[in-house]
Amino acid sequence: MNSAPAFPSRDDECTTAEAARRLGLAVRSVQLMVDRGELLAWKTPGGHRRVSRQSVEDWLARRLPGAAATGGAAQPPAEQPDASAPPAAPGRAQRVLLIEDSRHYQNLIRLLMQQQFPQADFQVADDGYAGLALAGRLEPDVLLVDILLPGMDGAMLINSLRSLPFFAQSHVVVVTSLDEEERGPFQHALQGVPVIHKTRLMAELPPLLEQLLSQASAALAP
Repeated sequence: MNSAPAFPSRDDECTTAEAARRLGLAVRSVQLMVDRGELLAWKTPGGHRRVSRQSVEDWLARRLPGAAATGGAAQPPAEQPDASAPPAAPGRAQRVLLIEDSRHYQNLIRLLMQQQFPQADFQVADDGYAGLALAGRLEPDVLLVDILLPGMDGAMLINSLRSLPFFAQSHVVVVTSLDEEERGPFQHALQGVPVIHKTRLMAELPPLLEQLLSQASAALAP
């Protein structure tokens, strides 16, 4: 974290909550962005965290060209076709999309899918924006979504997914390391969504996936 002398002007500072509103994210997600060095921040003599407004605008300009100029909150980029992902079609295999930035859990869930659900088409996106674009292209039957994602957190991602036409026929499962109390800032998006803590992943995810993929298979049957 940067020290206060690097940001002497009070005009360049904002609270974490103000930065979160500007970016359209949860406060916890902004805190993680600061910890990862994606946003410049420091602490006041009283111990309060302040974020550089300019770093927020720079992040928006890099990630979402045009957002800083319009003054709006972060919006997902236009979906780009993925040549490697075929469009949805009747009779296709079930599709599972994992949106997770941890390589460890990407590999763990990929191994689980290969061993227990080899018939399913399994795809991975490692941040929220890429996940949203890929979901629109793939129209997956099941989405496995982490909460603490870079760029767009899982709550914002789920709310964005709900606006896509295919969402009514899909199933979302949240896979997270946050305990119930830590999920508080994201509860508005988690209503009605099954949540699996990562410590219980191997015990709880396979039976839930079996149930959801069976439902998807029945829906795809001619």
